[in-house]
Amino acid sequence: MVAAALGCSFFGPGDFSRVIAIEVSAPDSLEELDTLHPHAQALDGHFDSVPGTTFIWSTLDTAILTVLDSTTGRTVVNHPGSTPGSLLARAGQTFSNPVVIRALAAADTVYATPRTADTVHLSVDSLSDSLAVLVADTIESAGGGDSLTVPLAGRPVAYAITYPASPGPVTLVTSDTAHALVTADTVASGTAGIASVKLRLIAGPTPDSVLVTASARRAVGTAVPGSPVTFVVRFEP
Repeated sequence: MVAAALGCSFFGPGDFSRVIAIEVSAPDSLEELDTLHPHAQALDGHFDSVPGTTFIWSTLDTAILTVLDSTTGRTVVNHPGSTPGSLLARAGQTFSNPVVIRALAAADTVYATPRTADTVHLSVDSLSDSLAVLVADTIESAGGGDSLTVPLAGRPVAYAITYPASPGPVTLVTSDTAHALVTADTVASGTAGIASVKLRLIAGPTPDSVLVTASARRAVGTAVPGSPVTFVVRFEP
């Protein structure tokens, strides 16, 4: 997701050629210790781009965001929490509106819960148990004791059927009543940090087994350690 802000300054009849507005775009969320590289565009009185404009970047919330380079806007999250941070650009005396950036805890582990294998007996039902993963942040104890696992909500997990390669006999479902063919789907983790789908046999010859992968990525696109998680579902008479 990208957040954008447009800031303006007052100008007179002869000022249409100077910078009167700054348009800023940046991710609307960032995880702890990740960096972002925002983009700014200066606009004149005709709202045409003004090339070659020099921008100075700053933040209103230094406890949450740190601007590492004021000329490029390279910024890092240093303190995640419920309060978002703000980033803005300046060109001369013209300021952009603040861009709000949510500061998220870093996802550093994803794993299956409670198991990665399931057997479906077709005489009972063609629907598997939940293929569930937990997305979490692991916080090391300051005293050297056991680490603390903090579940993370709202994190996207991409599921995909990787075998059989031909689509048709099985589908991913997020509702027990669904039957539409879905071979790849993205599910957000819930309040307990868990994302899940199920697998349903819908048509054609019954495969001996089906492989499903689940992969989580951080806000900057890098894979969360533990990805991908592989599930094996076997269909038996």
